[in-house]
Amino acid sequence: MQHRAHTVMDSPVGPLTLVAADGVLTGLYMDRQRYRPEEHTFGERDPAPFGAAVRQLEEYFDGRRTVFDLPLALTGTAFQQRVWAALCEIPFGATVSYGELAERLGRPTAARAVGLANGKNPVGIIVPCHRVVGSSGDLTGYGGGLHRKRHLLAFEQRAEDRAPMAPLPSEPDRHGPEPLFSVHHSVP
Repeated sequence: MQHRAHTVMDSPVGPLTLVAADGVLTGLYMDRQRYRPEEHTFGERDPAPFGAAVRQLEEYFDGRRTVFDLPLALTGTAFQQRVWAALCEIPFGATVSYGELAERLGRPTAARAVGLANGKNPVGIIVPCHRVVGSSGDLTGYGGGLHRKRHLLAFEQRAEDRAPMAPLPSEPDRHGPEPLFSVHHSVP
């Protein structure tokens, strides 16, 4: 039986719940996130296994980190694993479309499947699913809400001047219905 634990940290996009099994990160969830597991599955509250993850997330939000270097133990299908690994190849501050990502995977007609796999990513931000956009460049989906995706992309696009951004407002910016899927990743 795996020992599961979790902790919660503050961030500019709201509280982030980090989940680990046997000391290895298995999840990063935003409040009110689509596909967020039931809280009782997170295990006991214990900040001990999360020192490196919390430090790297703080560095990211301070503008001092553009790539994460953390061991992950994420569960998904073989296709989801491929999509999630491809997400990690999208550079800080860049975006790609679902179709472009499908082409990179050698499955040019699988844009919808790529979107569905993104929606099951259990480690948002660290696996940068927020960097995937619609074919026209529109923000078409994010499990944490489009207001958070917009915030993360704007933050990364300001990378040149590294000026800190203000925290995300508490009220979400609503522009129509939320999409049917979100974008998230997992690597074995």
